[in-house]
Amino acid sequence: MHIVLSLTVSESKRLIAKGVAQADFVRRAMAEGTLAVGSGTTNGYIVEEITGEKMDKKAFVTGRTLPHSYRGPKLTYTAPDLVIRKGQRLNIKASEALAEMGPGDVYVKGANALNYERKQAAVLIGHPTGGGVGAALGTILARRIRYLHPVGLEKSVSADLHEVADRLNKDADGKGPTLWVVPGDIFTEIEALRVLSGVEALHVSSGGVGGAEGAVWLALFGNAEQLDKAQAVVASVRGEPAFTGT
Repeated sequence: MHIVLSLTVSESKRLIAKGVAQADFVRRAMAEGTLAVGSGTTNGYIVEEITGEKMDKKAFVTGRTLPHSYRGPKLTYTAPDLVIRKGQRLNIKASEALAEMGPGDVYVKGANALNYERKQAAVLIGHPTGGGVGAALGTILARRIRYLHPVGLEKSVSADLHEVADRLNKDADGKGPTLWVVPGDIFTEIEALRVLSGVEALHVSSGGVGGAEGAVWLALFGNAEQLDKAQAVVASVRGEPAFTGT
């Protein structure tokens, strides 16, 4: 049996954050090792779900996509990162925590593009040395740190991201950001619903109007108990304000 429902972009961000906060490997990293969460729109929701405290998520943003005519609240990166080591929150940046991280630890970084079928995630790069990804990736790979990408299905791209990146990055006359396909584990609404309720979710449609632009429709498959849990989880994120409205 199954049900079909939709989620706005902000509802998806909240759902993903709830799933990340309850994932076994994240909870284990917080209790026995290190969890590091740096800037990002979805990451702000994750910080709230893990700490149980509200934060100004508009102050936890680096890269962003905005309408040309945007006149809303200023978006900055002035809020502190979340670093938890063996149950204790540390007053350091996520990037600084990397020096003491290793296998079993979790480093959280969002993505700008997703090909879910191919399990590909990618980030747009505008910084001349690769920004936060460039600074962190070598250590992450060398130390076998778990690289987690919380990313909404709204960012789905149909093409092979390696082919897209290859075309963008090899054009010496190109303008605008490049694209970096990054290793790591993808964590979308699908993974969140699996963690929180045990259902199997399938992305079946996208889009909307009136505040539902970027929304996703999901079909949820499971038994009656699992579907009841899933509906309760979805009910808990219903009405989540738009990001710039928080």
